[in-house]
Amino acid sequence: MTEAVAVVGTGRMGRAHAAAWAANGVPVRWAVSPRRRAELPDAPDARWATRLDEALDDPAVTIVSVCTPTPSHADLAIRALDAGRHVLLEKPIALTLEDAERVEAAAARSTGTVMVAHVVRFFPGYAALAERVAAGSVGRPRVVRASRISSAPVGYDWLEDDSRSGGMLVDFAIHDFDQAAAYLGRAVAVTSVALAGTGFGVPAATTIEYEGGGVAQVLSASDLPEGQPFRTAFEVVGDAGVDAAEPDAGDAFAAQTRYFLDCVTAGAPTTRAPVSSAVEALRVALAARESAVTGRRIPLPG
Repeated sequence: MTEAVAVVGTGRMGRAHAAAWAANGVPVRWAVSPRRRAELPDAPDARWATRLDEALDDPAVTIVSVCTPTPSHADLAIRALDAGRHVLLEKPIALTLEDAERVEAAAARSTGTVMVAHVVRFFPGYAALAERVAAGSVGRPRVVRASRISSAPVGYDWLEDDSRSGGMLVDFAIHDFDQAAAYLGRAVAVTSVALAGTGFGVPAATTIEYEGGGVAQVLSASDLPEGQPFRTAFEVVGDAGVDAAEPDAGDAFAAQTRYFLDCVTAGAPTTRAPVSSAVEALRVALAARESAVTGRRIPLPG
């Protein structure tokens, strides 16, 4: 069956998804935007809908890319999955663990394939590091050190509202929390210290403790002046050595979409980015936010 996509949400991430689908030769048939006609340069022929249901009424739509603000992620993903569609869902999976678990349950009962778009898993430098570590480059991973630093987002007021975005630790630092878990497993406690100040991206330092004794240290900041370059670093320390990711993003959105499309075509699970990992990343991010607010170490239930 020929795949066709509905992109829900037509801001920065919607445009990134539309470009990735175009790069993989899959047409965007619908652009869903509630307030105004969508502008997706890579999908000039997309039909405009104000509600997801309009796109789901079209039997030609087989895939839904959810690129809306985080509070709507769970309901939109579940609606599409229950309608038998495949879903590529922007991170974070949801704003609450309850909603994340609802998505996970919907994915388990659906005939559709679902993947949460933790795109850093598809950065060439990070993917190459994962392969090297799996092959034994550091022995048994014991420590992860990560940093993610950028200028403040412009034109996205919802990001600055913690009740809608979860704040920087949930929306931005979650990439590094997700990466750390891939090497160190399940977190058992989180401590996060945020510098004094207000705004979305005030710098925070987060320490995560893991079952088996591993530790991750994550530095996050997204409040630098406009024009400052985006910087990331990621290092894994094991009992036999140290290895680090090259800062190469490549065309990660196209690679992510290609992998998801291959899973859809094969009817295979998205093992490279399973839903359970997205739930775990959110669990850590929410604990980090709680720690930053309360000043306490937050134990996580087993």
